Amino acid sequence: MIHRLRRAFTNLRPEQRLAAATAAALFFTMFLPWYSTSGIEKGKSVSNTLTAFGAFSFVEAAVLLVAVGVLVLLFHRAEGRSFHLPGGDGVVIMAGGAWAALLTFYRTLDKPDPPANQIVGVEWGIFVAILAGLALAYAGNRLRAAHLVEPPLPGEEPTRRVPRPGPPGPPGPPRDPRSPRVSRGPLPDPHAAETEVAPPGGRQLSFDDQD
Repeated sequence: MIHRLRRAFTNLRPEQRLAAATAAALFFTMFLPWYSTSGIEKGKSVSNTLTAFGAFSFVEAAVLLVAVGVLVLLFHRAEGRSFHLPGGDGVVIMAGGAWAALLTFYRTLDKPDPPANQIVGVEWGIFVAILAGLALAYAGNRLRAAHLVEPPLPGEEPTRRVPRPGPPGPPGPPRDPRSPRVSRGPLPDPHAAETEVAPPGGRQLSFDDQD
């Protein structure tokens, strides 16, 4: 399985590798401390830290779904699986990263319910998760701008990648207004001067006959 994953990562384009790396980073941020609890218990001050899995809710589930979904999507692309997504892979990944960052930021405001006689705060791991979500959105935008050709569906004609036009070249030297304009009319027929008119009777006239 490890060899298969390594081969799949090698088959990805640079923009897809960036998206895979940021999605993996978003997944691993869920193991970092997101929340902290502190309070008084039995006359002693106690404190604890929680990961995203330690206070699992709809927000953490959505972030996990985005990270795993992007990784599965790119794994299937690396193995040549043919399927189409609305707007393309780049748009879907960009939207998923922005959605994950927005939900994580919302979680800094709407923290989990604290245990009895304790308060809940946020830790540095949740801010790293926000940055990972924004990085995933940036990677999706890079993938969208790359216009990668998706594998064709069964029975579908393979699409060719049309190169985008490059920047225009430098302008030529300005024309001298005193120089004559070149006529662009029809060119004369080079065989017109070689045509000789024969008189009736079939005999051709020459200069010796003009006396």
